[in-house]
Amino acid sequence: MMKTAVWTAPESIVIEERSVPEPGTGEVRLRVEAVGICGSELEGYLGHNSLRVPPLVMGHEASGVVEAVGPGTGRYSVGQRAVINPLLFCGSCRSCLSGLTQLCAKRQIIGIHRPGAFAEYVVVPESAIVPISDGLSAERASLAEPLACSLRAARRAMERHPFSAVAVLGAGGIGILSAMVARILGASDVLVADTNEERLAMVRGLGFNLTANPKTESLEDAVRRHFAEKGIDVVIDAAGFQPTRESALRSVNPGGTFMNIGLGIDETRLPINHLIRSEIAILGSFCYTARDFTDAVDLLEQGKITEEGWTEICRLEDADRAFKMLVGGKVSSGKITMKLNEKGGLA
Repeated sequence: MMKTAVWTAPESIVIEERSVPEPGTGEVRLRVEAVGICGSELEGYLGHNSLRVPPLVMGHEASGVVEAVGPGTGRYSVGQRAVINPLLFCGSCRSCLSGLTQLCAKRQIIGIHRPGAFAEYVVVPESAIVPISDGLSAERASLAEPLACSLRAARRAMERHPFSAVAVLGAGGIGILSAMVARILGASDVLVADTNEERLAMVRGLGFNLTANPKTESLEDAVRRHFAEKGIDVVIDAAGFQPTRESALRSVNPGGTFMNIGLGIDETRLPINHLIRSEIAILGSFCYTARDFTDAVDLLEQGKITEEGWTEICRLEDADRAFKMLVGGKVSSGKITMKLNEKGGLA
């Protein structure tokens, strides 16, 4: 038997004992070492995500150890440490044949369409795991998936503006990782905006000294104060709400790029005439390619991006409390990770 954290209804996660799953053909079973809580899972927890249907074991940002292999496998053996790439694609649709597997018409995600890693063990297709070294900590390795998302977004946003100043809206996990990637890619400076002063203090501790709180100062004023007439050429919105999207368009330079990665709301009013007259490029970024994912793992392996100073740990038993704290805005860190001990029990 194993412990699982099961989302049973809006705002309810319960700990259940379930049978340890057996891997089928082409599958492997991982003993979960660490699994992060994603912002999209908060929407699911609240019942705002139509893709997630209870009862469901969520969890797609996971690292672990191969503990059993099913028939038809052979790439990895028992004992191999790995992270999960939860994006499953068909390989034959128009998007897949174009190399855009993240846009697969039949895509599925582990932790949404099949049981995820909020559990001591999870079964996944062998093709969904990416090997990691024994020296990479479980907590750091679990950042691979959100880092891959942030890496793709920042890389595309800065493609036409490789050394410009960048503004990142939202100091949650995706926002912090986007800011870190922008710095690695050569941004001349990075401004991070958030309405939570404790989070802003945290990002300053990470070396991002330019911060803004839209509750006390508009993003436009903050950009003018920090960058004067030079302005910013790239804004990455990792929140995704009416105020962030509108202020992003008002703050970016003519000819600049506005990257959307935050999925806060769907319908949004935007100043389209301003966008047209300023020739601002609006981009959206969803998930990642296999290359983005392996590049993310490389950054973690090299220690260029770490979890230090902006994450915190909880136990699997504390899942419901952790979600309640996150949706209530009572978490000052950028991310919460559930960590399991070496024997598969709870840390």
